[in-house]
Amino acid sequence: MLKTMFPTINRESSMLGFGCMRFPTTPEGKIDEAEAIRMIRHAIDSGVTYIDTAYPYHGGESEVVVGKALQDGYREKVILTTKLPCWNVKTYEDMMRLLDEQLAKLQTDHVDFYILHAMNKDRLKQMQELDYKKFYAEAMAQGKVRYPGFSFHDDAETFIRILDDWDQWKMAQVQMNILDDENQATLAGIREAGKRGVGVVIMEPLRGGMLANPPADVAAVYDAFADKRSPVEWAFRYLYAMPEVITILSGMSNWEQVTDNLRIFDIEARPELTEAEEALFRSAKATYMARTKTRCTGCRYCQPCPMGVQIPRIFQGYDGAMLYAEADFSKGYARIVADEADASRCVQCRQCESNCPQHLPIVEFLQEIHEASAAK
Repeated sequence: MLKTMFPTINRESSMLGFGCMRFPTTPEGKIDEAEAIRMIRHAIDSGVTYIDTAYPYHGGESEVVVGKALQDGYREKVILTTKLPCWNVKTYEDMMRLLDEQLAKLQTDHVDFYILHAMNKDRLKQMQELDYKKFYAEAMAQGKVRYPGFSFHDDAETFIRILDDWDQWKMAQVQMNILDDENQATLAGIREAGKRGVGVVIMEPLRGGMLANPPADVAAVYDAFADKRSPVEWAFRYLYAMPEVITILSGMSNWEQVTDNLRIFDIEARPELTEAEEALFRSAKATYMARTKTRCTGCRYCQPCPMGVQIPRIFQGYDGAMLYAEADFSKGYARIVADEADASRCVQCRQCESNCPQHLPIVEFLQEIHEASAAK
């Protein structure tokens, strides 16, 4: 397992981190606890030392399952990260109340990183007004939190503004993959964080799974390259070659993904990309961008819709049909209509858009997809 070091705090981490937003589930949609715990513990036994969860994951149950998985001596083996749900914070006292609730669910007296979740312009202002720095000082003095950080979904200017707001940040969790080098924090933002000694943790390295199963023309780009790697391995290689990146989170949903990731990260040193590899990633990106429309990651922050519109189901189904030209989304969309979850039910309240970490024009996309798919 490739190991790295968080700058300024001298804390070693595994390059592969276990993201706990996409656990295996039962037919009823609940977490398959036994399998999730088995997967987490196998990953830790195999060298993974970074575990990431959050208050809303799996309807609030992710932290509970992680807490169970980290019993029997496993808690002491890992860096544990969870997140303050800023949208639930109305008063200063709410921050400590929520932290205590999360510690109880996790069955621990402290977390290593406690980070402000999904920071953007508005939440920065909110956290400033509630004096988040005072909260961190109090939580760290009580031993409940070791290091402060933030996860991020906004533009590059806002990313730098958050970095500038406090010189005590120890970690920034950002979305990055071959499609997002100019989106959100951007590559330039990651480099700036590295210059400041802020460790960078990557989320969505596979863009919600999109990069794991490429269409034929993208696969052909990889197949034509001299070095042979799977699409998943290429996606991770793009990231772990970046010197600022400390840990890459993978939301592993089954045993096969765990074992494959452990194989991919079984390297001794961080590689340096060749010019040919950099050109390969540019070519793959261009091919993807020409094929997809919404590029929804399926994070479900837009759910539930008050009108019952199943936005991720619609967007990912439509993008899948565009990626794999043989697919006919009109048939899939007809099933969504039958389930009374289609885009015609949208009343344009835009609650989904305010919650979307990708800042997608959801209402516009829904209208376009409905017109294109319902007419067939």
